[in-house]
Amino acid sequence: MGERMDFQQLKERQRAERDGYAEDFRVRIHRALSWLDRAEQSSEDQDIRFIALWIAFNAAYAQDLWFDTSKNEHIRLHSFLMTLSNSDSKNRFFEVLWNEFSGSVRMLLDNKYIFQPFWDWQNGRSTEAEFVRQFEGSQRAVNKALGNNDTATILQIVFNRLYTLRNQLIHGGATWNGEVNRDQIRDCTNLLGRLVPVAIEILMDNPEIDWGPVHYPVIEHH
Repeated sequence: MGERMDFQQLKERQRAERDGYAEDFRVRIHRALSWLDRAEQSSEDQDIRFIALWIAFNAAYAQDLWFDTSKNEHIRLHSFLMTLSNSDSKNRFFEVLWNEFSGSVRMLLDNKYIFQPFWDWQNGRSTEAEFVRQFEGSQRAVNKALGNNDTATILQIVFNRLYTLRNQLIHGGATWNGEVNRDQIRDCTNLLGRLVPVAIEILMDNPEIDWGPVHYPVIEHH
């Protein structure tokens, strides 16, 4: 099992390496680490910690797109996760998903309340039959990936679920510190708290990859 990296360790590495980074990459890592730092300071507030972790992840993967529809967001996210997984030479995602959090991942993937088609049905945008069809299809994909130790696919499915929870929080669809979703907030936050430092570390291992331009580049004031 590799060393677990936290903000302080990643920040020390970034300070040592940043002069060799391209400007967009330097900004990407700096922003991601700033939000990881804030997340680690928010350990007593799981809702705020989750949001800060998501912003850290978003800072790491976000690229400047003219169109930012939900479909494009998912395509971009999956592409980024695939590149990250393919660049994970030390199998850190495997360690987190299959060893550290295997039980939590299984419960997460069985939880219909963070499966977006469930809410599409509840909100009248689809039928119960459509929700059941999609959920069963997702479970088949999960079981196939689990059977094949397919880390990249599991990572993408996990982030689909985390994205639904992100939407619930960011768009005011949950009560701060509410009792009804404490378990899933806690489990998802702990998992994201391990996945985000791994993602940043993999980025830092691969500065030569074209990760794309950053959102809102730094503009020097004159």
